[in-house]
Amino acid sequence: MLLLLAGAGVAQVPASATATAVADTPATAAPAAAPAATLAQPEAVAQGRFRKAAVRVGEIIEYELTSDHAPALEIIFPDSAASFAPFEYVGRRYRPTRTRQGRSLDQAVYRLRTFSLDSVQTLSVPITVLRGRDTLVVPTQPVQVRLMRTAPVVAAAAEPPALRQNLQLLPVAQRFNYPYWLAGLAGLLLLAGGLVLGFRQRLHLRYRRYRLRKNHAYFLAQYARHVERFTLSRSLNNMERAITLWKNYLSTLTNFNITSLTTREIVARYHHDPAVRQALMLADRVIYGNQFSEEDAETDPIFDLLRQFAERQYALVMTREGE
Repeated sequence: MLLLLAGAGVAQVPASATATAVADTPATAAPAAAPAATLAQPEAVAQGRFRKAAVRVGEIIEYELTSDHAPALEIIFPDSAASFAPFEYVGRRYRPTRTRQGRSLDQAVYRLRTFSLDSVQTLSVPITVLRGRDTLVVPTQPVQVRLMRTAPVVAAAAEPPALRQNLQLLPVAQRFNYPYWLAGLAGLLLLAGGLVLGFRQRLHLRYRRYRLRKNHAYFLAQYARHVERFTLSRSLNNMERAITLWKNYLSTLTNFNITSLTTREIVARYHHDPAVRQALMLADRVIYGNQFSEEDAETDPIFDLLRQFAERQYALVMTREGE
């Protein structure tokens, strides 16, 4: 049987093959005589051959190694760690063990290549037979392969060929310099990280002021749109939307939610500011007191007062952020 141990192509005879080998023995053989019969079987025979008669330098050539042995023997073929000098190991493939008429056949094909310049190169690859705790190395007959030379052979006494000087520059393709670019990128990342750590507070403040300016501009644009719609339609829904937008903006600006507060609570929150008190009380009287007419102009100051108070709060927050 062929063993392929950890990297060394090893295959064991399948149970069916073993059973076939046992069935080929005479039926009259006594069970007690089985060990003696096993010892009397011939030793393993190993043979190797090249599949080509000639090879070039660096060309891959296949070397076929076969072993004919008794089914009870355990055979180990060499793996990539073995010495194939003067050849180099490239790869291998093997076939499962085949047992016929009381003999097992193992076969492996090794892909080799050589860089030696010898005209004739010889190779002998042994196999290993396991016998309990002992091992037996079975050599193969050396086989030879001829090296095909592609350069012309120059006689020893001949003059060396004359050399011609050629100083013409040849174009060379540019290659991307990855190490320098990666080093530069790493330096930029380190510099950016240092700037962020050193100016983190200042950058955060600038970003905060940028968001405040952007939100304030958005509020003024939306607020003016609601006021314009109310002026054209004189609809209380547009007035409620304008006041709701004002409350949401102040909640975001001061980080305090006033959308759920009553008018008295909002006035108290802003220290009884006259503009807030007058605008919200007038809005409550118009919306909830049903004291509104389309010709009434008393509602116009509501929007101006609320907008002016929002601008004062924005200026106050911006001043506090700049400190």
